[in-house]
Amino acid sequence: MTRTHHRDRDRPAVYPEWLEEILGCIRADKPVRKDFEHGGRLHIDRPLPFLSLFLVRGRQDIAARDVAAANASYLIANNLEEALPIVAAVGGVLKERFGAFMLLDVDELEHDTLLTDDSPYLPPFEIRIAATGEPAAEEAETALAEGVDIRQVKFRTPHVERFALETDFQATALAQQTGFSLVAVRFAPIYRQPESGKIYHDLRERLIANIFDAGLRAFAAFVAATQTLKITTHRALGRKAFVDAVSRADRSIDEVAASFDFLLAVTPINADAAWQEFKAGNFKRAPRFLYRPLSVQVEVEKRKLFSVAFDRFEDPVLYHLYREKQQELDLQLSLITARETSRFVEYSRALYGPVEATLHRSAAEILAKTEKAAHDGDDGEAGNEIADCRDVEIAARAMIDSYQRQYEGFTAEIQLRDDLPPGLLVSDGRLLISRTTRVPANRVDALLSHEIGVHLLTYFNGSAQGLRLFRSGLAGYEGMQEGLAVFSEYMAGGMTIARLRLVAARVVACAAMLEGRKFAETYDMLVGEHGFGPATAFNVALRLYRGGGLAKDAIYLRGLMELLDHLKAGGALDPFWMGKISASHFRVMQELSLRGLLKMPVIRPAFLVHPHAQARLDKARAGMTPLDMVTS
Repeated sequence: MTRTHHRDRDRPAVYPEWLEEILGCIRADKPVRKDFEHGGRLHIDRPLPFLSLFLVRGRQDIAARDVAAANASYLIANNLEEALPIVAAVGGVLKERFGAFMLLDVDELEHDTLLTDDSPYLPPFEIRIAATGEPAAEEAETALAEGVDIRQVKFRTPHVERFALETDFQATALAQQTGFSLVAVRFAPIYRQPESGKIYHDLRERLIANIFDAGLRAFAAFVAATQTLKITTHRALGRKAFVDAVSRADRSIDEVAASFDFLLAVTPINADAAWQEFKAGNFKRAPRFLYRPLSVQVEVEKRKLFSVAFDRFEDPVLYHLYREKQQELDLQLSLITARETSRFVEYSRALYGPVEATLHRSAAEILAKTEKAAHDGDDGEAGNEIADCRDVEIAARAMIDSYQRQYEGFTAEIQLRDDLPPGLLVSDGRLLISRTTRVPANRVDALLSHEIGVHLLTYFNGSAQGLRLFRSGLAGYEGMQEGLAVFSEYMAGGMTIARLRLVAARVVACAAMLEGRKFAETYDMLVGEHGFGPATAFNVALRLYRGGGLAKDAIYLRGLMELLDHLKAGGALDPFWMGKISASHFRVMQELSLRGLLKMPVIRPAFLVHPHAQARLDKARAGMTPLDMVTS
């Protein structure tokens, strides 16, 4: 076949006006998003020396289309005739700019020939790849073959084989008529039942993410071989702009999240009266807790939640983040409707997880090894001056003002409340302080580092990211968030034996609650076995039995231990300040940051500049346990 762009070397090509506009945008470093008939599209969020391609040819719901569209630079065209002039023009401009250009031709095999509906086992599935003969294209082909991660596909093992390019009409035509380096990938449609045609949706998502990542590795190998770009990881070649569908879904998800305050919905409003009732009953009968009426229409919000469309995200990473959040919000809404029923504790267990044996052992060890040094009276530490709610409010206002001087967007509000148990609580951008709060004066700065320096700081940093998801929190963020908050107390010099014992007591008491112990039994265990004062033990039990049994309080020690493991392994802290994320999202945040989708934190915690902060952080990086925070 002839290579059309070689036909008239001395005569510049003449393109339609719309295509000339596209080429002008590329030359000017402007993004391109041009829709064509039959669902086609050219998308280039920034100039790159490659393009992924899928030809529709009248087919619907094809995973290969989503693989191609997940890239920062792609073309979806109806057929070869429509695609060739666009590929030639766009590829020519990009090759002129970078000195090299590669096309990734993505498609599916017609059948999954190795599987039938009644197959008694799951055989390997076919992935066929080919490349043009240039060394850079062959490097890309090898990287693609090696990049197919069977752990991501999970259900089927890929069997990769190379085929001769000339045996595939589409790939041959693209290579010969454009002259560009090309890698072709064809994979079996393992997400579709062979005979019935029904879709395995989870498998489809995994397959898309798998092939997409392998394609990025192929692009990275190509740019390394041609020295067209310098990158630190293949993920840096991903998208650097959100499409409108992401912004719309983000607003919709945030509106559902903002329609209810989960913790306030499950927190009693009569804590003091319940304490008096418990005392009057000689600590033998569980008190009656009263709750705020629910202002949210759960069925309405669930309909809104599941009407959010994720199918146009074109980004597997963001797709999974929002799907996870959707599922978490669904569980939270189910949980608040089950308040004061037997179902509540099971929803709670599903949301926060059980108390693992290793976590329980760690908590029990803390309580046992600090027993002799403990002063677990109701004031926490014997002989200390006590700060009341007004003292805490004054200190909190000073800390918030300090952060606001550094970043004017730090617009936190403080509220003194009569409807909360003793202590502090952050709700979105508000710091709520119970009027019954009494804490040791030497703990105030550490307490505010926890609530303001972590919870509020990550809320406002997340707000600055452009997507509201990072301020309301990625799914499962609370464990790492509370681990960071407890660690901040240590960094601020305010971690005490009494505080660490309280964190540990919450774990053993949570385990007791999940095992079916009654309120009074757990209270007796805290007082009789572990030596806590009556009021302290009551507040621990209240937190755990609120709503019908909330397993949240085990996450403080669990999150702290995860964070210490992260630091010991050489992990950084800065990604955690970008917004509210979980430990499992650390690499995702790094990837999104490398792609330019996330900003660095606009403000960092004040406790990081404490005079002894660096020494404490170095100590944590060298390896420490929670006990080391108070015993070394």
